[in-house]
Amino acid sequence: MTVLILGGTAEARDLAARLRERDVEVVSSLAGRVTRPRLPVGAVRIGGFGGVEGLTAWLRENRVQAVVDATHPFAERIGANAFHAAQAANVPLLRLARPGWQPTDADRWHWAADLEEAAALLPGLGSRAFLTSGRQGLAAFADLDPLWFLIRCVDPPDQPLPRRHEVVLDRGPFRLDGERALMTEHDIDVLVTKDSGGAMTSAKLTAARELGLPVVVVRRPPRPAGAETADVTAAVEWVLQQ
Repeated sequence: MTVLILGGTAEARDLAARLRERDVEVVSSLAGRVTRPRLPVGAVRIGGFGGVEGLTAWLRENRVQAVVDATHPFAERIGANAFHAAQAANVPLLRLARPGWQPTDADRWHWAADLEEAAALLPGLGSRAFLTSGRQGLAAFADLDPLWFLIRCVDPPDQPLPRRHEVVLDRGPFRLDGERALMTEHDIDVLVTKDSGGAMTSAKLTAARELGLPVVVVRRPPRPAGAETADVTAAVEWVLQQ
């Protein structure tokens, strides 16, 4: 059988490796937004499909028997396209999504529906922000001239950017001692992040908690309802049953 795995997440790579061990033919599809992505085992394609119609045609032409959407929690467009294309091609679809982060009683989290709402919250919370929401969408913060931003992303960020900022190009996993030192060195007084979940980038939340800093957390966008799991082992078993 041939399985299409969407996404370059750690879960997607883990799933591809486990399925290849079971002699399942896997094609992993990456968006191509990162310059040097971590590649999974098996066949890899990079770039879009051309919307729902293009993905539907690709599924049919390649005789795909199952699709696993293991994209980033905020990759809502490809998630919606995958849902509708799988329906059109009559191919079963599973969403493999890591759990979101949960605050503790010691955390000072402020939830935002999107980056625009996150930007609106910032002036009342701090003046030196650690912005870890990725390189896209930073225009939402571009007009906050009184604030200073430490912007961290894998590749150079998109314009426009806040007037007062410093960019750090880095890729997780991040360690607690490094996150704590980075925030202390730059006098950070507020953290901004998306609810990406997972352990690779969660150390910043622990560091903010220890330093007593407020955190603005952008909620995940909704995804189409359907079969979903947070467990890679369960995803392997689901594929083998198709």
